[in-house]
Amino acid sequence: MIVLGIETSCDETGIALYDTERGLLAHALHSQIAMHEHFGGVVPELASRDHIQRVLPLTEEVLATAGLELAALDAIAYTAGPGLAGALLVGAATAAALAMALEIPAIGVHHLEGHLLSPLLSRDPPEFPFVALLVSGGHTQLLEVAGVGHYRLLGETLDDAAGEAFDKSAKLLELGYPGGPAIAALAGLGRPGRYSLPRPMLQSGNLEFSFSGLKTAVMTLARAGLADDAARADLAWEVQEAITEVLSAKAVAAVASTGVRRLVVAGGVSANRRLRERLALAQERDGFALHFPEFELCTDNGAMIALVGALRLAAGAPAQIGGGSFDIRPRWPFDELAALGASAAS
Repeated sequence: MIVLGIETSCDETGIALYDTERGLLAHALHSQIAMHEHFGGVVPELASRDHIQRVLPLTEEVLATAGLELAALDAIAYTAGPGLAGALLVGAATAAALAMALEIPAIGVHHLEGHLLSPLLSRDPPEFPFVALLVSGGHTQLLEVAGVGHYRLLGETLDDAAGEAFDKSAKLLELGYPGGPAIAALAGLGRPGRYSLPRPMLQSGNLEFSFSGLKTAVMTLARAGLADDAARADLAWEVQEAITEVLSAKAVAAVASTGVRRLVVAGGVSANRRLRERLALAQERDGFALHFPEFELCTDNGAMIALVGALRLAAGAPAQIGGGSFDIRPRWPFDELAALGASAAS
């Protein structure tokens, strides 16, 4: 089964072709970072208009790369949520129109499930079950994953997510957008010892997160004034240390508490090299398996949407045959994803 994946939830247009027998055939991505950077964040109307311009040319590009025609498609998967309503509508409408024309199924995919399962596309894919640290945008969660659609929430952020802490700290330091890469780049020039930031809930005894206090501490230091560029770099170093220390410690604790000796890290923040270093050291010390998506699949992309669409369809998930109508859910809590096989089990 060949599935076309369409991702348009925010500021990246991602298109991919996934074959259940041959794997990922081709994918292409257009980032809107340069367009939104001037505004210090994503402008929803501009994002939607850019998706409209990009989605069909990128679809033609991946088909050409794979040497396929539209007629070769067996299904289309699109991001139904969560995300920006206008941006989601572009992908959903495109998927429905193509599905109607080709008389094939169209299936809406949860954006975070795409990130969660994206390591299955890697050169070293994890086996089920595994513990997952999902760190994407406004979401920071720990999950126990028994299989596709079978997810148990272990802990999540009570306020700001790790990605938001990076973004807000970057803004306070007058860095560029997006905040995570900007903080990481400046942290590479920083030195330890000048600043000491809190590690929220590090000793809480549970698997919950909280990063709003960290953001407030950064704001207090920034408003008090930073002496020079070296001071800004030193503070960026400490921001990255604080966030990655909490994430890695909680993830390792989740592995220990569940007894599942396999850890998957996914979402945009999984590209952070300091986080990867910390977890690699923990892996060497504690002996669990560790899996990340490739760097190119950490950000939003069509490959993860095509993959989840294929997995869901293979497991019997309902789809809109022939398009015609579609649904988006800008707010779609991850815990609402029904476990596949639940009805059969009952």
